[in-house]
Amino acid sequence: MPVNEKTGEFTPKIVAFCCNWCSYAGADLAGSSRLAYPAEVKIIRVPCSCRVNPMFILRAFEKGADGVIICGCHPGDCHYSTGNYYARRRMTLLFSMLDYLGVESGRTRVEWVSAAEGVKFSTTMNEFAAKIHELGPNVRLEDLRCKNN
Repeated sequence: MPVNEKTGEFTPKIVAFCCNWCSYAGADLAGSSRLAYPAEVKIIRVPCSCRVNPMFILRAFEKGADGVIICGCHPGDCHYSTGNYYARRRMTLLFSMLDYLGVESGRTRVEWVSAAEGVKFSTTMNEFAAKIHELGPNVRLEDLRCKNN
């Protein structure tokens, strides 16, 4: 369990898969506008939200992530026309599988953020980090072989 050395409290590991054309640009806008979002959020840039394979999310949980968020273009505004529709369908199925495995539904999220929505990106990441902090460490899909002992 990641613990903050100064305060001794739980520090979540959050993985954010961000679409190159919209949500990654929204993160960039949030940063250049000096809008704060937690340092625990590690952004992985993908060409499109539809390129996020459900195995990526399972692997992130296996490697110790406490929460995973997928951010993409708004439906209808995808650079690749229909990519976010495929992502939405795929993630709906994955979330039902995670529910079946006993992983809390609040640990995963899909959000649509455009390049002009730096404030929304910051707000979304802050809300998601607060939710993960509230849920505590994820132990359902954690692989003990991946731990550093």
